[in-house]
Amino acid sequence: MSQQAHLLVAAVIVLTVLFIYRLVSQRVLKSKYALLWSVLAIGLLPLAAFPGLLVPISRFAGIQYEPATILFAAVVFLFATSVHMSYEVSRLEARTQDLAEDIALLRASLETPDEPRQSAHQS
Repeated sequence: MSQQAHLLVAAVIVLTVLFIYRLVSQRVLKSKYALLWSVLAIGLLPLAAFPGLLVPISRFAGIQYEPATILFAAVVFLFATSVHMSYEVSRLEARTQDLAEDIALLRASLETPDEPRQSAHQS
């Protein structure tokens, strides 16, 4: 890869980190997810600056074609992210159901008074 391509990758990583922090400051993205994406982006920065680092990593992993190492790491990361998001969605669905049940119980208790009401016209 050319020097310009490395600079472009580094610039994209820096812009990504800045975009993530903008989303956090606007309260669109929770900080725990911002940390995850920032660590990933910053972790890729050395590979953009020093592409030779990919060769020993690939050899250690037993991968002969260095770009396939990045693809493999991306697939593993996306799988882990997908599992984590599935966990979060399941947890939030259970919480939503609990809240809906609580609201239904509150509404039922407000609609059916404990004591029968007496009419004001009774003597």
